[in-house]
Amino acid sequence: MLDLLNERKLKIEEFQKIARKKDYKYKPVNIPNHLFTQCEHCLSALYSKDLEQTGYVCPYCGHHFRISATTRLNMIIDKDTFKPLFSNIVSVNILNMPDYDEKLEKGKKMSNLSDAVLTGYGLIDDIKVAIGILDSNFMMGSMGSVVGEKITLLIEYATTNNLPLIIFTASGGARMQEGIYSLMQMAKTSAALNYFNNLYISVLTNPTTGGVAASFASLGDINIAEKTSLIGFAGARVIKQTIKQDLPEGFQTENFQLQKGQVDLIVERKNMKKTISDLLKLHRGIAYE
Repeated sequence: MLDLLNERKLKIEEFQKIARKKDYKYKPVNIPNHLFTQCEHCLSALYSKDLEQTGYVCPYCGHHFRISATTRLNMIIDKDTFKPLFSNIVSVNILNMPDYDEKLEKGKKMSNLSDAVLTGYGLIDDIKVAIGILDSNFMMGSMGSVVGEKITLLIEYATTNNLPLIIFTASGGARMQEGIYSLMQMAKTSAALNYFNNLYISVLTNPTTGGVAASFASLGDINIAEKTSLIGFAGARVIKQTIKQDLPEGFQTENFQLQKGQVDLIVERKNMKKTISDLLKLHRGIAYE
């Protein structure tokens, strides 16, 4: 990776030397917004259409970009098989927190969802599953009353209909604007899983932290970490300031969590659907490749 970046830097410097020797008359060029996207890890400039083709994974360093719930859904569920559930449930400003109503409206516009989780059922390689996907575009995927309620209802739906359950998490934790109402969702979702009687696959993506990491995200029969994901409870800086100690190398990365037994396997995005499909077939006694 370092050699690739150095080579790119040398080419840019060479081009700049040639350009300085010539008397160019430049005309202003209007470059459309969002034509390029910068990788937050290696800082490469990526052509947005090419990035889409790679599943929003940087081709140079392998960094997995955050993606919306609907984009994730299209990667996992068989085409035209998804049916949404509980989409009419919306958050209210029960504690009259300042600016919370505006943040909710902004979250709806950014995610095209009623709240920070998309729930429903569909097929994965012709196997029917109940699925929930948190969306970091809606207030960083934070868990308030609605997220907790929709996750709980989804668990109960999967229990009643004897369906395997798949949940993709991407969250900053419990939603502070709802106080104790958001914190109680940790206990509610965990209690619902206690009565769940089928396979539950939890996929932890970047980031999965706080109250979500401390509840249903970590309670899967199989816990999968998507590659290049941050997984933990409190932020590394907060922990270091609290315990006054240096943290281990790679703390809260997906590799660190695998080494400590918090997750069972790490999967790249391009292999996610096949991995989940194979696990579903394995636990149903179906032959798979």
